[in-house]
Amino acid sequence: MASERNGSDLQFEADLFKAADKLRGNLEPSEYKHVALGLIFLKYISEAFEAQRAKLEQEEYADPNDPEEYTAARVFWVPEIARWSYLKDNARARDLEIIDPVTGNKKKVDIGGLIDAAMEAIEKANATTLKGVLPKDYGRPALDKTMIGDLVMLFSDVTMHTEGEKSRDLLGRAYEYFLSGFAGAEGRRGGEFFTPRSVVRVMVEMLEPWRGRVYDPCCGSGGMFVQSEKFIEDHSDQRHVEEAKRQISIYGQERNHTTWKLCKMNLAVRGIDADIRWNNEGSFIRDEFSNTYFDYILANPPFNVSDWWRESLAEDIRWDAFGTPPQGNANYAWLSHIYHHLAPRGTAGVVLANGSMSSQQSGEGEMRRRMVEQDAVDCMVALPGQLFYSTQIPACLWFLAKDKSANGHRDRRGEILFIDARKMGVMADRTRRELSGDDISLIAGTYHSWRNKDGGYEDVPGFCKVATRDELEKHRYSLTPGLYVGTQASDEDEAEFEEKVLELTASLQELFEASRDAEDAVLKALARVSANG
Repeated sequence: MASERNGSDLQFEADLFKAADKLRGNLEPSEYKHVALGLIFLKYISEAFEAQRAKLEQEEYADPNDPEEYTAARVFWVPEIARWSYLKDNARARDLEIIDPVTGNKKKVDIGGLIDAAMEAIEKANATTLKGVLPKDYGRPALDKTMIGDLVMLFSDVTMHTEGEKSRDLLGRAYEYFLSGFAGAEGRRGGEFFTPRSVVRVMVEMLEPWRGRVYDPCCGSGGMFVQSEKFIEDHSDQRHVEEAKRQISIYGQERNHTTWKLCKMNLAVRGIDADIRWNNEGSFIRDEFSNTYFDYILANPPFNVSDWWRESLAEDIRWDAFGTPPQGNANYAWLSHIYHHLAPRGTAGVVLANGSMSSQQSGEGEMRRRMVEQDAVDCMVALPGQLFYSTQIPACLWFLAKDKSANGHRDRRGEILFIDARKMGVMADRTRRELSGDDISLIAGTYHSWRNKDGGYEDVPGFCKVATRDELEKHRYSLTPGLYVGTQASDEDEAEFEEKVLELTASLQELFEASRDAEDAVLKALARVSANG
């Protein structure tokens, strides 16, 4: 299975990233990632094009020069100026004469200008899917053209490992690995566009998105979608993988335009068809899929966003189920948005900050009580710390279900499964932890054995426990797994201590916000006095 890759395959991805990173020089990772990822994208679509061209040349009545022969096979048409062989031949170009694909005029370019022209030509030839997506600033004076040429030559060596479909799969994996590497290099900012693969795999393995609509309202670079298709590949008859993948439809929304471009390229490199939309207002203010409902929703929203509220949201239909979320923290707004968009038998997995499980601030406790009483919460998973690029704080997974008696599973109404995975994972480097394949299998297998009919589930002290509403009421509807799974006093004490710290932190945040509001009010009053004086 893909989850257990190591050795030569993983070494290829790691070695390629290390080699590319050496070429970065003094360029910031946030800038360099667009340079490297854009070239991987070019390499991928060029190889896909050449593979399709070779097939067409063997067919008696096919026309290898007809763009429709490529689009019919879900392959991008690549104009001559953008084909990798041409870029490789001119990797050291300094004064190359080309026809500008935009103006049609002759001009002289270096390798950076040639790549920009290649990107323009590809967008022009595939306008319905790639318009405005590709990076086109390789020709800027500040970018070292020797470095760009070196990258072109480095990525040209990918075909030395394998050919055809396998080569393109390597490029897809390389794109994902590079996203991960750049997210690590960027730290907190990197977490805005990339969710660690092991976390995504837990969610996908638990939800099992076999068929139907899959949605992410804050999709970043598209990792949830890549892993959903990988799940199908890993668990399907290999003779019918492509047919199986066509059983799911993918939808996403992203607020950051640069990240939206990364997502579109990431999915294109993987050959994944998807409806990914962008607007700079985000899913709360401008819900691109307001009348659409989904079978599976996977999301890693930004934690504890304080400036999400607008007065236009006051009577929004999305708050009908659990009440209006607090204006100072978007965590429960995300849960409400996601639950609203679930189809009648839909399920969702959501990554949130640990405080969401127990906070009593600003009505969150009351909203959580309503969620429990309406059987919206299916399972809670406490994760270990150091999993994320954006924060060292431990996070949790919420699993929501629109109908806990449906989908052919066991009737779970009145129950919630709690899993405490805080002690799982291994250190991938000095600062970041990863969940292993065995960890993921244990967490997902526990959920399935509880959810499925005749699954043979049993509580495991210190790890998993099924709790009833009566038990939840005793704990003020806190959803912290440590309160339920532990049998030893130390476990209870640790969980209660953690909950108290989270509540105190939330209270302190509210005091800080109130202080800032008071400060703003005083400054405004002084400004008015000054203006009137």
